[in-house]
Amino acid sequence: MRNEMSLQFCALSQNESFARITVAAFIAQLDPTMDELTEIKTVISEAVTNSIIHGYDNNPAGIVYISVRLEDGMVDVMIRDEGVGIANVEEARQPLFTTKPDLERSGMGFTIMENFMDEVEIESQPGKGTVVRIKKLLAKSNAIFN
Repeated sequence: MRNEMSLQFCALSQNESFARITVAAFIAQLDPTMDELTEIKTVISEAVTNSIIHGYDNNPAGIVYISVRLEDGMVDVMIRDEGVGIANVEEARQPLFTTKPDLERSGMGFTIMENFMDEVEIESQPGKGTVVRIKKLLAKSNAIFN
């Protein structure tokens, strides 16, 4: 069965927890393990925080968009912003790389996403924004469908 949802919200740091909890509540219908749910929530937090801090530079006029599709045990999430974009995606994917060292950013956001998810795709254009697409096949579903 396929199910989808979308949401959008202002690029305010307090909305990061709203996004994390909302996506987790939607995914809960697939009965993920606690580890899977924690990993997905962590990845949502990282991606949304990147949009707010890096994409919009904490400008609350920016909008973060999230869409989630559930199908055959696959969780497919897209987080999109229309912010400044990433000049060099490959460089940004490197562990410890950050453009905001003054904010004590660890530069591990994309690394965390890649470790917790089955697929991570990042598309970005300077001045136009960034799209992060993450996918994870849940273990219980993997056993059912294979």
